[in-house]
Amino acid sequence: MSQSLGVVIFIVSILAVVLVHEAGHFFTAKAFGIKVEEFFVGFGPRLWSTRRGETEYGVKLLPLGGYVRIAGMNPFQETPPEQFPRTFGAKPIWQRAIVIVTGPITHFVMAVLLLVVFFVAFGVLTPAKPVVEGVQATLNGRASPAAVAGLQPGDEVVALDGRPVGSTDRFLTYTRSHVGQQIAITVLRHGHRITVRTAPVLSDVGGHMVGRLGIVVGEGRQRYNPLAAIGKAFISTGSAVKQVILALGKIFGPSGLRRIGDLLAGTRPRQTSDVVSVVGASRLAGEAVQAGAWDSLFGLLVTFNIFVGILNLVPLPPLDGGHLAVLVYEKARHRRPDLRKLVPLTAAVTGFILLLAVSLVYIDLTSPVPNPFR
Repeated sequence: MSQSLGVVIFIVSILAVVLVHEAGHFFTAKAFGIKVEEFFVGFGPRLWSTRRGETEYGVKLLPLGGYVRIAGMNPFQETPPEQFPRTFGAKPIWQRAIVIVTGPITHFVMAVLLLVVFFVAFGVLTPAKPVVEGVQATLNGRASPAAVAGLQPGDEVVALDGRPVGSTDRFLTYTRSHVGQQIAITVLRHGHRITVRTAPVLSDVGGHMVGRLGIVVGEGRQRYNPLAAIGKAFISTGSAVKQVILALGKIFGPSGLRRIGDLLAGTRPRQTSDVVSVVGASRLAGEAVQAGAWDSLFGLLVTFNIFVGILNLVPLPPLDGGHLAVLVYEKARHRRPDLRKLVPLTAAVTGFILLLAVSLVYIDLTSPVPNPFR
């Protein structure tokens, strides 16, 4: 498939992630009667906007995220007294916490949904279901036993001589131990069971003569029913969260930041394990689709969602976790902090994130990560 298809899928997914995240804030704020003034995708100059009721919706030039402007969250914004009851600060702490936390939560929900779709539609690779990946036309100068029997790529081997095959290793062991003997091979083809008979012949494999049919056997896929897929998706998301947290610790630790500095200076070659920007992730998505590695594409989208969700929960402004930290402080001290005092910290965190993002984009453009699917 085309590499550009993977890039488009990833970019569309990013836009969807932004919309769903901000929609989490938007709908909970509306549910609690808080005024929402703006709902925009992107930053910078306005490309298009429209007003519906009290909220302006639109798109801006730079597709680097999005935002929902909720009345009362800007500490420098003056609010008329008659509008104060509908501002963010006028609501109970528990309502404000829900409005904030629903944004990051959407990323974990999307990760679970992506995994459910993957487990139901694609399934996971498993050696318990050998699949014919290729059929050799000839073997030892003659038509191969597999070709004569009519085996086809995509056939899932389910039984040998009437007994369940069990695994790829068992299939190979069985065929190699029955040289010259007719065996019944039952396969699943397009939902139908078909049984063919053929006899393995001796053939050279790495300098050893072993019994072969003339096929390449790979791992099949185990698909799940929707209920089982949901359970497995939650478990897999939990494992992915742990892996992303560990990865974030490495990226923002001394060794991780030093690695980024070395890459910026061009003193180290790029590795497939290096952190990437949106540009690098888009390229990887394109390469995954081009190689037919849909597992990797789904894994990339799931990891991206979890990464954004966890990053947003870091207790520093202007991230959602920073707003939650302010609410925790207010609850513990029984008074509201002056948010204007947090502006320097907000500017510092924003500057660091932008600097890191720009640095990673530069690295991805000048020294792309090697294609891991070759």
